[in-house]
Amino acid sequence: MPSFNRPLTSRLPLVGTTIFTVMSALANQHGAINLSQGFPDFDAPADLLALLDQHARAGHNQYAPMTGVPVLREAIAAKVQGLYGANYDVDTEITITAGATQALFTAVAALVHPGDEVIVFEPVYDSYAPSVELQGGKVVYATLSLPDYRPDWAQVAQLITPRTRMIIINTPHNPTGTVWTADDMAQLEALVKDTDILILSDEVYEHMVFDQARHESVLRYPGLAERSVVVSSFGKTYHITGWKVAYCLAPKELMAEFRKAHQFIVFTVHAPSQYALAEFMQKPGWYAQLKALYQGKRDIFRQALAGSKFELLPCQGTYFQCVKYGAISQEGDRAFVERLTREHGVAAIPVSAFYKDGTDLGVIRFCFAKSATTLQQALERLIKL
Repeated sequence: MPSFNRPLTSRLPLVGTTIFTVMSALANQHGAINLSQGFPDFDAPADLLALLDQHARAGHNQYAPMTGVPVLREAIAAKVQGLYGANYDVDTEITITAGATQALFTAVAALVHPGDEVIVFEPVYDSYAPSVELQGGKVVYATLSLPDYRPDWAQVAQLITPRTRMIIINTPHNPTGTVWTADDMAQLEALVKDTDILILSDEVYEHMVFDQARHESVLRYPGLAERSVVVSSFGKTYHITGWKVAYCLAPKELMAEFRKAHQFIVFTVHAPSQYALAEFMQKPGWYAQLKALYQGKRDIFRQALAGSKFELLPCQGTYFQCVKYGAISQEGDRAFVERLTREHGVAAIPVSAFYKDGTDLGVIRFCFAKSATTLQQALERLIKL
């Protein structure tokens, strides 16, 4: 191997292997039940799998258009109009992406310039800050505080400066399960009014909102929609995280910039998957079924742990449940989840991994997007602690 004449300077010196990879590997090593990484352990809808096979055999196996196949973009336009009353042009305002992470990265790459400031809410999903830093931007952290992780809009107002380019929001929120309210959206809309601040809205859990609450998409708020790039995920919605297919919505001026970057980051997305999804989206009732499925799993999970030594934090959406474990151990959260995996056979995520400085508040996150058998086995182990 040739050697460099000078040391390689990392553009992400503080970034290592993600905690999701670390904990899934540890779960595999010890044969533990993996409630750490956020993916279902049950199959996608049989009809969707059949459609994938059908479209692959029908010859849809070459490059799809850079923006995504028209029938899928049309289905997305119909969906957001029906759910949120938002009208997006199929040709200029909708793009299919290789998963939500790619969409988020591409939006930042296209719209954030060196020296720009980007506000995020901590605990924060781990891809946001590196995406900003790779563009030479500065990440500014607002705080979501225990126990309900609500945004503090007075704090956000104080963080806005003339260099603020973007605010990244995520509702329903990973890792905390918080769902933003109409009042939250109204306050955000008021903060950015008469500014040039853009919104990047991560809404991949849009269909997992519980207890009769409504998902407050930025698409419902014209003052936000006009400045927002919105990301949603087919992987989360149809139990197909491994397909890595998502989509992005934005006004045409923003989408034109997004596509400039998109064409060189990934160019195009798996074609037969797009055709299969476009057809499957025509089936009625899926979103209501999905909400009922995950609310049922949340309720089972919470009811089982209600009498345990774990302290349940609120869970209003997503398929994640955060808990405090102080009645069980005074270990740091990373040490606790590692021991939980090795000795008790259940893997979780330490929430300190979602803080820039590793702030440890004694909170861990479980994923309940698992089969009834998997959940039962995991819960039997957890309630013994």
